[in-house]
Amino acid sequence: MSSTAEVAVGMITEIDDPGCREFQIGDGDWPFRGFVVRQGDSVFAYQNFCMHVGHPLNWVPDRFLTKDNAAIICASHGALYTIESGQCFAGPCKGKALRKVDVQVRDGVVYVTGPVSMSQR
Repeated sequence: MSSTAEVAVGMITEIDDPGCREFQIGDGDWPFRGFVVRQGDSVFAYQNFCMHVGHPLNWVPDRFLTKDNAAIICASHGALYTIESGQCFAGPCKGKALRKVDVQVRDGVVYVTGPVSMSQR
């Protein structure tokens, strides 16, 4: 069994601009959880894992952006990450970065490739 897999997240036109959508790779007790962020024709993908304490960044499904949609925010402690790089620029984990996930848009569909388990980091 491969330790990575590709999954379709959905049509790019189904994701708000800017906006986010969560995804999961793998099954079982510890699937890999992440999210994509759309900005125009660009799409970025990250593991849903706060670099400060290691829990999910969001409390509400598909909600990862600040109110002005300018940055990714951790709902627990307010850490702010750039959309383009995942680098934390404000908050308790300043200088650290979210784990990037491979992402492609093919024929209008967003695909991500990553590990099938959270234990594979």
